[in-house]
Amino acid sequence: MNDRSHTRIELIAAFLLGGLLCPDFAQAAALVLEPCRIADQDGLVSIEARCGKFPVPEDPADPQGVKIDLAVAVVPAVATRAQPDPLFLIAGGPGQGAIQGYAPILGAFAGIRRERDLVLVDQRGTGGSNRLDCPMDDAALATGEMSPAEIRELARECLAGLAARPQFYTTSIAVQDLDAVRAALGYQRINLFGGSYGTRVAQHYARRFPERARAIVLDSIVPPELALVPRIAIESQAVLDGVFARCQADPGCNERFPDLAGQFAVLDGRLRRAPATIAFADPLDGVTTELEVTRAHLVTMARMLTYSARTASLLPLVVHEAATRGNYGPLAAQAEMIGEDLDEMIAMGMHHSVVCAEDAPRFAGAVDRAELARTYIGTQMLDAMEAVCEVWPRGGVDDDFHAPLRSRVPALLISGEFDPATPAAYGAAAAAGFEQALHVVVPGQGHGQARLPCVQRLLRRFIESGSPAGLDTACVGEIRPAPFFLSFSGPAP
Repeated sequence: MNDRSHTRIELIAAFLLGGLLCPDFAQAAALVLEPCRIADQDGLVSIEARCGKFPVPEDPADPQGVKIDLAVAVVPAVATRAQPDPLFLIAGGPGQGAIQGYAPILGAFAGIRRERDLVLVDQRGTGGSNRLDCPMDDAALATGEMSPAEIRELARECLAGLAARPQFYTTSIAVQDLDAVRAALGYQRINLFGGSYGTRVAQHYARRFPERARAIVLDSIVPPELALVPRIAIESQAVLDGVFARCQADPGCNERFPDLAGQFAVLDGRLRRAPATIAFADPLDGVTTELEVTRAHLVTMARMLTYSARTASLLPLVVHEAATRGNYGPLAAQAEMIGEDLDEMIAMGMHHSVVCAEDAPRFAGAVDRAELARTYIGTQMLDAMEAVCEVWPRGGVDDDFHAPLRSRVPALLISGEFDPATPAAYGAAAAAGFEQALHVVVPGQGHGQARLPCVQRLLRRFIESGSPAGLDTACVGEIRPAPFFLSFSGPAP
């Protein structure tokens, strides 16, 4: 996996509701798979698979109406006689497609693939499944650079340009799609891996289709009761404060970057007053242009670098260079690359359809706004989504969607100790909903644990046995965060 992929939010979501009994023959016959190669968004990593398009009604209540195609890819098991229960990989966001999103990290599931197919379904509104694109800058939305009126107008413009009815692009409908694909492929039972928002989808699948779910893995967990968005600023601030504290406790980092929290505050205050104009050499093509570095760059860099222990190790150096030397190039480069990745990876229209239907009705009272205001992100992210959702069509949500889950499906739940989006406490809360569950907290890590060899072994053993009982997690205690970069040459030897 390349370094850029570590700056991406790896999350997952796909889940279906039809076909609990015998699958409809005409529907099953509609999914034809042909040889293909699937790749990440940069085309740097690809793998052989079998791909097809699966038509589903955009409005499930109107099966004879408008159809949309779901993009489906199956990476066949290596074994000649594969196990009958595949692993479905569910992408996150909301708004990420599973096929492109998982292509660069399919090696993490190589042990499982020895005996089981890997199945990827781009959730409706993402990837190759009628993607709902919106030209909306997530960083600008999150930093108050646009007024609520401007955000509402931008949302209206996006809606006018969509060849879709956004109210039909929610999790409740997506789970119907997922189970219809299961039936069409002829699988009786499936295993599920969901990350971040994808854990919400996987849990709802287990709620809707318990007879079809053999085992479930949740990585970076969103409990059903939680509303997305309101607490992101608070959790992000807690993890950023943790980076400052770890640097202070590390002799080398503290000597090189004394008072890192103070340096961040100075930098934040400076960019609140005015942007910094620099000659910026694009890290991808090397072309130099004039660039205004704003708070949006700072917020994007700070928030997204803390998603991974590897990229968090860069944060003290990037802050120090900008705050003490006026070198904004590294900060801008990180923010620009992350922004480009997010624009390509996340279908913002689908993201809004999920959040506005499922979460916005629960925003009120979900968080103390005074506490939000004390964070480096502030209230702006919540304010922006409230503005979007004032004009965005809201689809139907299952009555029990946010009810605490009560499931007999065996579950392995994995959290990172320093996750800025889904902290370990969320995993502990979700684990209480499973009769057979093991919750593992990985020391020193952020959001998404599948790339770690120790976690990969746990995944393989759990899926093999179908039970968390007796799973040896000793290797988790040996995992440590990446050492801090003390210069652009890397950590101290």
